[in-house]
Amino acid sequence: MPSAAEALAALRAIEARDGPPDLARRRALLGKLAAVLLRRADEAAAAIDADYGGRSPEETLLAEVKLVVDAARHAARYLPRWARPSRVAVPFPFQPARAWQEPVPKGVIGIMAPWNYPLQLALLPAVDALAAGNRIVVKPAEATPRTAALLEVLLAEALGADIARAVQGGPDIAADFAAQPWDHLVFTGGTATGRRVMQAAAANLTPLTLELGGKCPALILPGADLARAAQAILAGKAVNAGQTCIAPDTVLLVGHRREDFVAACRATGIGLPETAVVNDRQVARLAGICAGAALTPLAEPGPGHRQPLALAEAPPGHLLHEAELFGPVLAVQPLPDLAAAIGWIAAKSPPLAIYLFGAKAVEREAVAAGTRSGAIIEGRCVEYAAFPSLAFGGVGASGFGRRNGEAGFREFSNLRARVSHGGWSLSRLLDPPRTERAKALVRRILR
Repeated sequence: MPSAAEALAALRAIEARDGPPDLARRRALLGKLAAVLLRRADEAAAAIDADYGGRSPEETLLAEVKLVVDAARHAARYLPRWARPSRVAVPFPFQPARAWQEPVPKGVIGIMAPWNYPLQLALLPAVDALAAGNRIVVKPAEATPRTAALLEVLLAEALGADIARAVQGGPDIAADFAAQPWDHLVFTGGTATGRRVMQAAAANLTPLTLELGGKCPALILPGADLARAAQAILAGKAVNAGQTCIAPDTVLLVGHRREDFVAACRATGIGLPETAVVNDRQVARLAGICAGAALTPLAEPGPGHRQPLALAEAPPGHLLHEAELFGPVLAVQPLPDLAAAIGWIAAKSPPLAIYLFGAKAVEREAVAAGTRSGAIIEGRCVEYAAFPSLAFGGVGASGFGRRNGEAGFREFSNLRARVSHGGWSLSRLLDPPRTERAKALVRRILR
């Protein structure tokens, strides 16, 4: 198995020999990636199901396969527009010069993928990087080994060894991967690990895209239809058993009784997710966070690690209010008013998303002005990540950088300035050696 350094060196040598792929080849690669993934969709569903010990095939087909296929097709369609150079205005003293900007590939991109969406979160950054004309090396998650093996096969079949490589291994390999001098590095995972990745990348001044975590709040305001809000929140929470970075983490109840919200949740019929908690380690982590909290399960447990959705409440200072839950537990926090809810959100690290229910225009703008987040979403949860043209990313501890669509294309491109000067311009009057008249002109310009 090649190391990260060997994979990087091999692709750098190919890049030096062949140059970056042109637009026609990029579009062909994106199309082939979509076709291969569709052809192997059932294999992907089986691999992730085996890695999880129970993962809904429909979730894999929708949240892993379809998302990547849609993104690849979207990029292939709009790539000629994104890649077009753009003219830039030239100030009068420098005319008749021409100036423009062109997006050019960065080079070789490293992608460190997590276990919770092991195909999607490896291949969505790959789509953006390929569209921008780069080559890629992917480090799949070792916690989902069958999917990691399939991902390596997919990359070889769809993209070929001259465009993409995979590096397999555990934490030591991941640490070495982060320390390589990539032209750009993508990491998706927890905030603590993201800090270590950033520290490793700093030694090489490697630019980063970090998609991390956070406690995404779902704010239910007095104007909300409680039944519809409960349905939307639990539907988002049930996806992948809550093991989603943008899953609703804490419900902030304003103007609604806790008992009414619990009843609305029970009435939805959403109780047992179709996907298991991935492994013993995650089960134990979640149990540790919830120790001492009051839990209200919405269903009976399923086989293996299939755990029911549970509403959780705990006193101030409890770990439930601090740690990202990342599982089928939904914290509930009643608050007296909108100001208290905004204060609750602002006091924590900025989340990837804030979900709003029942917000009037003035309330919506108050939340936007008083908080920081990667997104503000009204009426539903999680689904916005499936919009291929909508920029996706975090703020602060939830990450930085953007992927998806044109934003992802820009993320993995260098914007190169180009200027073609004319034979003479007024600015030449200030060339050295400067006469007294030229020196006086400088001061006159400044006045």
